[in-house]
Amino acid sequence: MAVTLEALTTTIESLLGPDLIHKEQAYGELTLTVYAGSILRVLTILRDNEECQFKQLIDICATDYPERTQRFEVVYHLLSIFHNQRLRIKVTTDATIPISSVTGVYACANWYEREAWDMMGIPFTDHPDLRRLLTDYNFEGHPLRKDFPLTGFYEVRYDEEAKRVVYDSVSLPQDYRTFDFLSPWEGMLKGEPTTSSHTPNSSSKDGTMISDRGSQNDN
Repeated sequence: MAVTLEALTTTIESLLGPDLIHKEQAYGELTLTVYAGSILRVLTILRDNEECQFKQLIDICATDYPERTQRFEVVYHLLSIFHNQRLRIKVTTDATIPISSVTGVYACANWYEREAWDMMGIPFTDHPDLRRLLTDYNFEGHPLRKDFPLTGFYEVRYDEEAKRVVYDSVSLPQDYRTFDFLSPWEGMLKGEPTTSSHTPNSSSKDGTMISDRGSQNDN
């Protein structure tokens, strides 16, 4: 039996109590911000409580705000098929304070957390196998951080002589090009009459009008 978003918000707010920092409704979905240290308790309640029943973890993603002290937001997307409702849970952290792994609550979180570690460098405690997932094991840095260089640190190529994949320092023989993206038409003054050396109609010496398409005496 589906419940309204307002009723669900009231229920969750009473269940989470002091663990809840902020709530927001937008586009027909509820977003909650909770303390990072409470994430296991919060997700367990949302999964097991009969009035919630968020049995599925759809995704875990992260965003980077380098100007903040706790630069990372880790976002858990939940789904309750029973209530036909979606829920978004946010926690904040930095690059040094780990977050508890939720693989014990949702087994599918295993690869989601590995991806967050690989791409963003967000550490998770008690993860069963926290290794890189999308990049190579020798990869340096975390490519989705805002301060990661666009060129990276190394480039990978296949060496015909060594018959294997090798790593080289990034070499850019051509400098970055700069573009002003200014259209030539934007430089023209609006309302300025155009001048042309070509006149559409002119007259001959005897006064006969001659147009672009030829003389009236063609016939």
